[in-house]
Amino acid sequence: MIKFDVKGKIALVTGANRGIGKAYVEALVQRGAKKVYAAARDSNSFEELSSINSNIVEPVLLDVTSKEHIRTIETKIPELDLLINNAGIVNACFFSAEDANDIARTEMETNYYGPLNIIHAFMPKLKQSKGAIVNLSSIAGISNFPSIGPYSATKAALHSLTQGFRTELSSLGVLVAGVYPGPIDTRMAEDFEMEKAPPSQVAIRTLDAIAKGEVDIFPDSFAESMYNTFLNNPADLEKAFADMH
Repeated sequence: MIKFDVKGKIALVTGANRGIGKAYVEALVQRGAKKVYAAARDSNSFEELSSINSNIVEPVLLDVTSKEHIRTIETKIPELDLLINNAGIVNACFFSAEDANDIARTEMETNYYGPLNIIHAFMPKLKQSKGAIVNLSSIAGISNFPSIGPYSATKAALHSLTQGFRTELSSLGVLVAGVYPGPIDTRMAEDFEMEKAPPSQVAIRTLDAIAKGEVDIFPDSFAESMYNTFLNNPADLEKAFADMH
């Protein structure tokens, strides 16, 4: 079992300007990280990110769909211990919608190819440091949630990617974890009228989990309950999500 303590470590968090990403930055600072690169595609958020702790937090420009941005940031960061792939997008969309194909492509570029390309860029440094990779999937990646069907598919792909990299990198001492939140109180989930956990809970439970070597992380009560339903009978979770849409 690989365990990972963030104290004294160098981290990169994507989608760090708000929501869960910003909560990760704050939690890493609180846990004693040596350096946190807070990546965002909106430079207007940089001042606010720096104010968390300007001695530790360094905002960096990153659109995860831009290979040029990824190359630039890979050159900028000489060492890395922890990569948190948090950046993601979601659109309310059924697979039968006329624009579903376009939405699926756009979401896949951000939610799947973004993490894949960033992991490849930083893999040599993470192997060298025997570091950790944390991918933010979703409980909707375990079973499809119809009203965000294409998004669910991207998160299922990210779940599979996480399993694949875990198999390939664990023998090299690199921890690879997946996080599967339910509804979280962020701007991304503002249109969903459900009880929502705070972003800080996701960040804290993630760091607690990887410190213990846990790699499948369900950080809120909704996610835990739905995953237990899935383990009991996958068809039951599919039906439960179908009834919620």
